[in-house]
Amino acid sequence: MSWAGRTAVEIADAVRAGEATAEQVVADHLEAVAARDGAIGAFRTVLADSALAEAKALGHRPDLPLAGVPVAIKDNVAVAGQTVTNGTRASSPDPSPADHPVVARLRAAGAIVLGQTNCTELCLYAIGDTRNPWDPKRTAAGSSGGSAAAVAAGMVPLALGNDGLGSLRIPGAACGIVALKPGHGLLEPPPHDWFAMAENGPMTTTVSDTILALTVMTGAPIQPEAEDLRIAVAPNPLPPGFTVDPEFQEAARAAGATLREAGHTVVDHGRRFPVSLGRSTIAAWYACAAADAHGLDESRLEPRTRTMARMGRLLQRTRRDGSRRRDDWRAYGADQWFGDIDVLITPTISHLPPAPGGHGAYADIRFAPLTGAWNMAGWPAMTIPFGKHSSGLPMAVQLIAPPDGEGLLLSLAGSLEQARPWARHAPIF
Repeated sequence: MSWAGRTAVEIADAVRAGEATAEQVVADHLEAVAARDGAIGAFRTVLADSALAEAKALGHRPDLPLAGVPVAIKDNVAVAGQTVTNGTRASSPDPSPADHPVVARLRAAGAIVLGQTNCTELCLYAIGDTRNPWDPKRTAAGSSGGSAAAVAAGMVPLALGNDGLGSLRIPGAACGIVALKPGHGLLEPPPHDWFAMAENGPMTTTVSDTILALTVMTGAPIQPEAEDLRIAVAPNPLPPGFTVDPEFQEAARAAGATLREAGHTVVDHGRRFPVSLGRSTIAAWYACAAADAHGLDESRLEPRTRTMARMGRLLQRTRRDGSRRRDDWRAYGADQWFGDIDVLITPTISHLPPAPGGHGAYADIRFAPLTGAWNMAGWPAMTIPFGKHSSGLPMAVQLIAPPDGEGLLLSLAGSLEQARPWARHAPIF
């Protein structure tokens, strides 16, 4: 029996109980990577030798919550001794002297770093080169597409990604897995924190694994308790002119109906995002490109990245970089728009994942305009699989809560998982 494809909870329980060794678990996952990643392209580097050495050194440790669990780390987060490219050829070749604090906590809890996963250049794009395990003719999305694909293909049970305008939730939705963006300040952010919009977070196949991972990453227990909540459903909260796949809209309504049956109050949320919020979110995106490209050899950047960086610098010089609207939205605008509800349900993405490769900014905006508002606000949000599209691809819903609402999100996600279990891995694997 291979341990590849088992949950993080199952693996850690077995290793702690002496029913499996960390070496066996890691070897099984390395075998899965060798067999599957050629068709997907999830990993930039596979750290086979060091992973097996760490697993051997772990031994039997019944006190470790992630004992022997293989993890993958997005290639914009420091892993000791490894270079971090942030998805670009213009990166420094110098290895990282130490693990990022979140990676260090994962290791201290017994997790084994199996490798680094591919991301789009400077983590800017929602459409990337990594292929979707559900349909390799489509993108795994981005920017944490490598991490999402590695989990969806059963190559690791847990991956670390991050999310500046949706980069956990978008590929999570595209690949049919669970991904949670914590609220601002819960975890140390990635090095490029995108004006305090970017957050590190876990990618898994179950809500239980997400709770375990987030508990380890934060160093504090997460209490997933929620009773008698007021929940709103917004099948399409976008400004006029933006469309959302009708099946995705119906998935959001069905999730609301499921939670109504569980005893919660569920209402319609008829408001649409202000047009000014969309414009400022796009302006902030371009400003992030300018900030992250600063100091790099721009001749080594992709043409679309150079264009975004130039436009971002222009927006910053003319004080139209979205910062004022972002500050207002974070201070009071999001709360006013949210209203007297506890949790909001929307689709996570607007349309099916397109083909892999470099697309223009408009394609990214059309594909994934539903997530960025909550980075602008600094609020927690997560995606979970919910139903299957007529294309055969998984569908997803996004759950959003005000600050400190991670427990509410995880509780509701657990209820939806129990009511509508999902396929944990792409069927071709």
